[in-house]
Amino acid sequence: MKFTDGQWLLQPGLSAHYACEAYRIDVQAARIVVLATTRAIKHRGDTLQGPVLSLTLSSPLEGVIRVAVAHFAEGEPPRLHVPMPGATAPAVRIEEDERCVRLHSGTASVELRKGEGWQLTFRDGDRLLTRSDWRSLGYLQWGERGSFMHEQLTLSVGETVYGLGERFTPFVKNGQVVENTNKDGGTACEQAYKSVPFYLSSRGYGVLVDEAGPVSFEVASEKTTRVQFSRAGESLAYCVIAGPTPKAAVQRLTALTGRAPLPPAWSFGLWMTTSFTTQYDEATATHFIDEMARRELPLAVFHFDCFWMREFEWVNFQWDPRGFPDPEGMLARLHAKGLKISLWINPYVAQKSPLFDEGVRGGFFLKRPDGRTWQTDLWQPGMAIVDFTHPGAVRWYQDHLRRLLAQGVDCFKTDFGERIPSEGVVYHDGSDPVEMHNLYALKYNEVVFDLLREEKGEDAVVFARSTYASGQRFPVHWGGDCWSTFESMAESLRGGLSLTSCGFAYWSHDIGGFEGHPPPAVYKRWIQFGLLSSHSRLHGSSSYRVPWLVDEESCDVLRRFTRLKHRLMPYLYAQAIAASATGVPMMRSMLLEHPDDPACAALDRQYHLGDALLVAPVFTESGEVEVYLPDTGRGDWTDLLSGQRRPGGRWVREVHDFMSLPLYVAPGSVLPFSDEDSRPDHDYARGLVLRVFALADGASAPFEVPSVDGRIAVRGRVHRQGMRYTATVEQGALYDWGLEVDGLSSPRHAGAGQITWSAA
Repeated sequence: MKFTDGQWLLQPGLSAHYACEAYRIDVQAARIVVLATTRAIKHRGDTLQGPVLSLTLSSPLEGVIRVAVAHFAEGEPPRLHVPMPGATAPAVRIEEDERCVRLHSGTASVELRKGEGWQLTFRDGDRLLTRSDWRSLGYLQWGERGSFMHEQLTLSVGETVYGLGERFTPFVKNGQVVENTNKDGGTACEQAYKSVPFYLSSRGYGVLVDEAGPVSFEVASEKTTRVQFSRAGESLAYCVIAGPTPKAAVQRLTALTGRAPLPPAWSFGLWMTTSFTTQYDEATATHFIDEMARRELPLAVFHFDCFWMREFEWVNFQWDPRGFPDPEGMLARLHAKGLKISLWINPYVAQKSPLFDEGVRGGFFLKRPDGRTWQTDLWQPGMAIVDFTHPGAVRWYQDHLRRLLAQGVDCFKTDFGERIPSEGVVYHDGSDPVEMHNLYALKYNEVVFDLLREEKGEDAVVFARSTYASGQRFPVHWGGDCWSTFESMAESLRGGLSLTSCGFAYWSHDIGGFEGHPPPAVYKRWIQFGLLSSHSRLHGSSSYRVPWLVDEESCDVLRRFTRLKHRLMPYLYAQAIAASATGVPMMRSMLLEHPDDPACAALDRQYHLGDALLVAPVFTESGEVEVYLPDTGRGDWTDLLSGQRRPGGRWVREVHDFMSLPLYVAPGSVLPFSDEDSRPDHDYARGLVLRVFALADGASAPFEVPSVDGRIAVRGRVHRQGMRYTATVEQGALYDWGLEVDGLSSPRHAGAGQITWSAA
């Protein structure tokens, strides 16, 4: 939201009161409390009338500085903030001299200038991060629009900004206006299903605005050298998160707001659905499943979308008996085929649903101010919305899901959660509906994920569309409604990279696009992209997304890349274990992985999949693609599919058929590669090859092999001396394994702890 009219003027009817002077500073045990005046105090008469701003500087985690500012202390209802389950009481150090006062937390610090001339300066060690400067911190009154609080933090020359949730607009957010409000807008606009009030700087720090309600960001737009964030009301809080690298800032963010639990290994396989409006019955589902098996197309999860329930009754949590007369038997038969089963759900209950009357009687829905149930026709006729602030409603909703799990369902797709009214509704716990709008999706996913944890243990996983800051704690998330075009495929990737820049470890998207009918070229290129994402799902709206209905070559492409992902699972699942432990996402931007290479700052058509793999999806009919290979200083990049080696520090233009795409391995990497390609969850320590890529003479590189229970079962190193390679298992054991260098393979070893082999 813009408050000014250019450099000098304010918007008509607006009065602004900017922090001008730190008039009084109270240093307490672990915080600094500041009385900031909005005009210089020259004599006692200037202390009459306001406004004045009350600031508190503190630290919720080592390396994080929190700033909270308020005008009227009792000027608004109790506030809702970003969940911070990792918050602690870190040791802080406060210094004071005649000029300023400083609060240190780890390497992070904030310095407050005393007296006239407002300035907050944030540093990481001796390195300047950002400042709140002249006319940065402001309290604004805008007639009937009410009051607002804003802060503006400086940007350095060349500094670029990322994140702010799953944003499908340009990846670099400089110059954009971003409204931090969840909306069901699809991927082709500036709206977002997953708003996160966090931005990541190329200079290796992040800023988390600690607000639940709508926050408006002006990213080098209202003021070209500042990021402004504002909210309606009397207060504002934010955290400056030190790095010193972008990756380290994301790690610290997730240490504060929570990290993603490790999804089960089976969830990394291929998911398939009968799509949205297509025919739903056991015969149809079984036909597609059996045809996938006949064509040797590995499938891990079958998903039943909306019409597993009867029309006009979503949600009733009852199988439509016209298509599914024996759900328990059907689920047992599908499990016997080696499949997991996912069901679509949402938090809305149609008036026609038999659950509607139950929910009304129990008081389980959002209400109008007069006590009646709030209803709408937008989506399901007469629907109500479950109130997840009501403990009874949570138990009621979970009990219905528990019944489905007892039937044999394995997980749920938690769709919707964005169309939540901000006006004219009352929550059971009295929460402000404006501030609950974004948090609703978070609570919805938490309710479902907690039930799955209770019933399924480590096998818990959801497939969620909407969420908010800290929502990475309830994986997995997918990108929502995209079109069946190359352009939409690219915007989906931009959304995913923006979301993972906010600490979301796992992300997926609809292979082929959700809306429309994908042309064969789009479908096949999206298969490649989808199977080289953390999670992979075939899904669409009005047509079946099975490959043989597109063309026969699509079957070959799907087979190749599904089996490739399965063979990569020892590497991918080890990367997933690291993502859940550290908060560094599996799919990550080039900037996150190569922050010191300026050529990576704006790249949004390629990404890292873990530490070692660089993926560049193809977005053209012709197969032409450009990919940038950074200079790591360790040697050449190697194309995993062709074996071709290329030096880093340059752009490469390539042409790929549908069986290939740029998939490069970073120099100095050891990639555990499995013999098993029929399923994602297998014994990774048995029957694998350690593929060694551009390991320098005299150098060594580590490798890790996980187990499906989420542990690192094997650790070791590969050392090169001349053309002699030695692989040593330092922890655990490998069985029937070998080495491969430049396409040459060593003899297999049954179970030795070490292989020494000449690749000459």
